Amino acid sequence: METNPNIASLYNEMDWLQKVIDQVICSYLLQEGHENRWQDIPLPETDAETENSVYYKKITEWDLNLYERLCLALILAPQIKPEVLDIFFSKNAMYDRGFTEFGGVINKNHSGFLPTGQTLSFLITAVNPELRIEVLQILNTTNILSKEQVLVLENNEGNVPILNQVLSINERWLNFFITGILPKLEHSVSFPAQQISTKLNWDDLVLEEHVMNQVMEINAWLNHGETLMTEWGLENKIKPGYRTLFYGPPGTGKTLTATLLGKSTNREVFRVDLSMIVSKYIGETEKNLSKIFDVAQHKDWILFFDEADALFGKRTNASSSNDRHANQQTGYLLQRIEDFPGVVILASNLKENMDEAFSRRFQSMIHFTMPTAEERILLWEKAFSGKCKLSPDIDIESIAEEYELAGGAIVNVLRFCALAAIQKNETVVSQHDLLEGIRREFKKENKTLVVTQMN
Repeated sequence: METNPNIASLYNEMDWLQKVIDQVICSYLLQEGHENRWQDIPLPETDAETENSVYYKKITEWDLNLYERLCLALILAPQIKPEVLDIFFSKNAMYDRGFTEFGGVINKNHSGFLPTGQTLSFLITAVNPELRIEVLQILNTTNILSKEQVLVLENNEGNVPILNQVLSINERWLNFFITGILPKLEHSVSFPAQQISTKLNWDDLVLEEHVMNQVMEINAWLNHGETLMTEWGLENKIKPGYRTLFYGPPGTGKTLTATLLGKSTNREVFRVDLSMIVSKYIGETEKNLSKIFDVAQHKDWILFFDEADALFGKRTNASSSNDRHANQQTGYLLQRIEDFPGVVILASNLKENMDEAFSRRFQSMIHFTMPTAEERILLWEKAFSGKCKLSPDIDIESIAEEYELAGGAIVNVLRFCALAAIQKNETVVSQHDLLEGIRREFKKENKTLVVTQMN
């Protein structure tokens, strides 16, 4: 049977980790051979069996130093070869209990040893306390292992020091190191954003010409921004990235435009879940937002903040501690957006809701207006261009002229009409059902539909 290079490389790494642990404990307890350094133990080298290992390729790509590599091996151990850590169950004979300096926890659902920040600290600093700075750098959120969400700090016992938190590996990356396939980021507390996409194309987007021209400017930046920054030397004159505001009524194409920008430039688009970002507790909103930006910092993503005024709204006069905190929060958000090298799209129904401090830093502000009657004709025609069609006796021009609806609302009407038709075992939409669908959309906005078309 052919050897899996990923599995082989991980077991080689566990063998190295075993030797490191044995040497550190030997040196710490002044046993025979204590004068040797664990840093001198040769690292596993690639061979014909492991040269295609994704693990070794990532280590090289991330340019991990010796201590970062030790951390990565340590968090892999409970998943790959848990017995490597069994030595940490040793008891201190003087106190008849485990060694406090070993750190670690024992989970009731797991019989093995789970390493903590203290475990990592012990391995690195046991015989050289000056190396503690290496530990702090690894556990810092700016470290590549944190940025890529490889390293997870688990804290299930309330507010405990960082060295007492369990170190574990993100399931996505564990899957990748074993199979070579990296699953997509899942919407979660640790990553409060969700990837969005569309099957539609630019031809399906109906916008005024000047609005589309502004959108194409963003598209041009996505295609040529890197060239402008490096080859044209703009990196010395402007900040990296691109920041824009989409504003206008719901259903006018803001979200669709964001997804099309991603689709046309082969970039992933993530919609930030503001319900999981905004918190009433001081510092939590900033912390939650950093989870997004820290991960996205080195990705070529588009971040889309829908209903952004909930997060980037106008600041108030600092008349209370809450006001001051809110203003500090806005300042933090402003800084993170300015420093982000990718594309940030903020969407709001009203431009006036946005804080001016953000507005001044937008490269563009695009007003998505309600479609004109002529544009609504196109929207109706595109909506009913598939199997579900409008009855020939429906005057679509009159419908478009009389009922002011945005593109999103028209799609909702399509869904209603399609359901009504299929229940009748038909594909043609009657005027009655069309007007009923329009009526429902009007009702959402507390508008009254005056029916002049119904027979």
